[in-house]
Amino acid sequence: MLTCAFERRNSKLRGTVSSPRLRLLGSSVATKLLIGITGLALVLYLIVHVVGNLLIFLGPDFFNRYAYTLEGNPLLPIVEIGLLLVFLIHILRTIRNFVLNQRARPVRYVEKRRAGWPSRKSFPSSTMIVSGLWLVAFLLVHVKAFRYGAEYPWPAGGRDLYRLELETFRSPLVVAFYAISMVVIGAHLWHGIASGFQSLGADTPAWRRFILPAGKIVAVAIAGAFIVIAIWAHLQGAA
Repeated sequence: MLTCAFERRNSKLRGTVSSPRLRLLGSSVATKLLIGITGLALVLYLIVHVVGNLLIFLGPDFFNRYAYTLEGNPLLPIVEIGLLLVFLIHILRTIRNFVLNQRARPVRYVEKRRAGWPSRKSFPSSTMIVSGLWLVAFLLVHVKAFRYGAEYPWPAGGRDLYRLELETFRSPLVVAFYAISMVVIGAHLWHGIASGFQSLGADTPAWRRFILPAGKIVAVAIAGAFIVIAIWAHLQGAA
């Protein structure tokens, strides 16, 4: 009888440990970790991408030679597939995290107020899902325009991406769309970079003093650089 009572007690304890709330906690932690890793990987890609695009200021020969070398790399398809997987994981896990948070708080707040310092709650952090969905739509337009856009042959081999970029940004509406999208990217990164490091455990006061301002600088630099490129290409194409 004592054995049965002991087993019933252990069964209750196991039920408590494996309660839905604790399972939700474990799933949420794993989800945030994946969001942080994939998000920072995408930030690294954006840095490389914007540096490559800045080469357009060095003229058509230099820019097209760079693009030709890049597109001729046999590892490029593998990198593109890996990048797509990282992007999909980031999106799906972010949506999952959003759904889990909504389920954990089924009753909405009656009134939302700013938490004030030292809270990191801000407009970018509150609109990460919205800005993320905008960026998905932007990416589809961007890939269609530059990866599967018009084919202009470059005499030295490959595509004349310099001409393609100037012609794409000849329309002021396209420039406006890109500028708005870059502001959205900047807002997304404004919160996302620091949040990614926080998910990886870099949340000590010493780290925060460096990561928070550095993340904002990187966000502004990436968004600003892409906007400058779009405006410059528009002016060059219109000349």
